Amino acid sequence: MAGSNGPGSTQPTSTGPAEAMEILDEPTCWELMASAEVGRLAVAAAGDIDIFPVNFVLDGRSVVFRTAEGTKLVELVMAGRVAFEADGSDTERELAWSVVVKGDARLLDHFDDIYRAQALPLESWSGTPKERFVRIEPIRVTGRRFPIASRRGRA
Repeated sequence: MAGSNGPGSTQPTSTGPAEAMEILDEPTCWELMASAEVGRLAVAAAGDIDIFPVNFVLDGRSVVFRTAEGTKLVELVMAGRVAFEADGSDTERELAWSVVVKGDARLLDHFDDIYRAQALPLESWSGTPKERFVRIEPIRVTGRRFPIASRRGRA
């Protein structure tokens, strides 16, 4: 399977073709994330862990999303370090993928940064105004791709 996936060659982690999971290189992770619109933000703060769905865009090699005042923003400011996950599938090739970005989340508060973020194609799906922008600067990016079991006759 590793030779048939084009650029961003990957490494199979098991021997059976229907079982093979591929570890993705970083450029492939960014390429796949660019095709997703929604991800999950995980934040550990005040002795608890919260996960928030957010729509996002990539800006170079960083993740940008909008938020409003509230729990998510408070926890981001308190914690700083976050994990962000996006996933998707390639139905033609019967493959699914998952990418995790671990890094530092920063509330954009300089005018130049805010203007740059406002120019990105990022709209909130909810009707709630989300006037704050957050950028995740990656420290580690990992991903994997694997066959979709249910499409191969499995339960």
